[in-house]
Amino acid sequence: MVSRLKLQYCKIILATSLVWFLLDVVLLMYYTDCATHASVDCQNTNNNEKPVKKSEESLLQRILPKGLMGRPSMPGDMGKPVSIPADRLEESKDKFKIHQFNLVASDIMSLNRTLPDYRIPGCRNKKYPPVSKLPDTSVVIVFHNEAWSTLLRTIHSVINRSPPELLKEIILVDDASEHEELGEKLDAYLATLPVHCYVLRTEERTGLIRARLKGAAKSKGKVITFLDAHCEATEGWLEPLMAEIYHDRTSVACPIIDVISDDTFEYITGSDMTWGGFNWKLNFRWYPVPQRELDRRAGDRSQPVRTPTMAGGLFSIDRDYFYEVGSYDEGMDIWGAENLEMSFRVWMCGGKVLIVTCSRVGHVFRKTSPYSWPGGVAKIINHNTQRIVEVWMDEYKDFFYKINPGVKNTEYGDVSARKEFRENKQCKSFKWYLENIYPESQMPVEYHALGEIKNKQTGGCVDSMGRKSGEKVGLVHCHGMGGNQIFSYTSKQALQTDDVCLDVSAIGGPVKLFQCHGLGGNQKWEYSRETHELRHVNSNQCLGKASDADKEAPSIGPCDGSEGQKWTFSDMKM
Repeated sequence: MVSRLKLQYCKIILATSLVWFLLDVVLLMYYTDCATHASVDCQNTNNNEKPVKKSEESLLQRILPKGLMGRPSMPGDMGKPVSIPADRLEESKDKFKIHQFNLVASDIMSLNRTLPDYRIPGCRNKKYPPVSKLPDTSVVIVFHNEAWSTLLRTIHSVINRSPPELLKEIILVDDASEHEELGEKLDAYLATLPVHCYVLRTEERTGLIRARLKGAAKSKGKVITFLDAHCEATEGWLEPLMAEIYHDRTSVACPIIDVISDDTFEYITGSDMTWGGFNWKLNFRWYPVPQRELDRRAGDRSQPVRTPTMAGGLFSIDRDYFYEVGSYDEGMDIWGAENLEMSFRVWMCGGKVLIVTCSRVGHVFRKTSPYSWPGGVAKIINHNTQRIVEVWMDEYKDFFYKINPGVKNTEYGDVSARKEFRENKQCKSFKWYLENIYPESQMPVEYHALGEIKNKQTGGCVDSMGRKSGEKVGLVHCHGMGGNQIFSYTSKQALQTDDVCLDVSAIGGPVKLFQCHGLGGNQKWEYSRETHELRHVNSNQCLGKASDADKEAPSIGPCDGSEGQKWTFSDMKM
């Protein structure tokens, strides 16, 4: 009897000890997360607690299965939008101006925000070479006065969602930040992380391009992965990028760039059916992936897209190949157009640029830049763009300058070294690039005329007015400054400006701008050098001067041979 009582007593003691042990584990889990949060909620409930030691974190990770490091749900978890408390709405509006995103929303989120697995099924089930065979990477992140919470969330997401074997180091390049917390406090924080992370600092502002080169020069990984400072890597983001470079070291591998709302920080998935292109002014644009590329991938959306250009902010490249293919043009200033320069250079010199659809990284897209640019944005963009035009675009530079005459007056520096590099590498022509890599480009390879379309009677010029697809075209005073008054009469008999064409869908008009489709139809025009008439083929009507009903738009009506229906092109080839 006594023995049975002793046995029951021992069982009670053992059960009580187990309960207390499990309670300690739960509390330790909660406080571990709070110790690394930017969360106001955690800070308010944990002001008197000591942070969990790193050794205790490691112990906890060993005794609990992976994925069970639970914590209370935080604002923004699972990629959901953050709701700002009513008493902080005014604060959030004021602080928005600092970084041009909602700093309050970012600060009340966890630095270890949870996200769903956004990959399509074909990507989740895809097999890659073992991590032991894949190259490792140095992640280079450039920042200038970045917000603490967005910068640290970028780093945590990379660490949390990357196989440790593939993550060599994280190199931060501080481009002359002035915020105090980005100094010693940041260094101390990085020292606590399980991956080697450190900061390189510039003494004065150098800009993105030169700061990235500074980080790349110190990298030790076989691959360099460039990220912006306000990103979030998602599940399975790194293996697909490394796999493409493993299979072909001349591949420049870019993830799908998803959108993180600048207001609510909601994670919004981007399309895997778009690729990078550019317009007549060499501005980067997203366009639908053409049928040609869909056919090449045989309908398999998990296959990478061979994109003509990349956005440039997020990509991986073999470290040695980065330098073999010319790294960055150090003559470019600050930021802007470097993505197009690298895209042209890689394709024309034998490499390839890929959007790896199984890799997704979120990025906070801001509507305006919070930083000042020496000399102004336009001057820097023109400087960088002109270097691209002079080195890589061959005879098409004349096309570009006709559309953008103001750029030609910009000082762009010495490009002799870049031209010599191109010659030594025996890189292909820009025409080859347009015909083989980007035949869908709106930049016409062959055209009959390029210039102003001027009415012989009134002297007015057809003008896009900067309007979008679906809006009416204008007819205004000729200004001779190119831009919106430059049209191409293409070999497909379209009247095109940038990526929109003159289109008529009804008798009597109006004449509108619609996305060029290259199929003729309502966008086909016949021009007679004898009569100077522009006849819309589908409706058998002629383009005419402005009517009394609309004095700022060309008319369309029956061809009558009048002076008001006669037009000249400022540059005719035929």
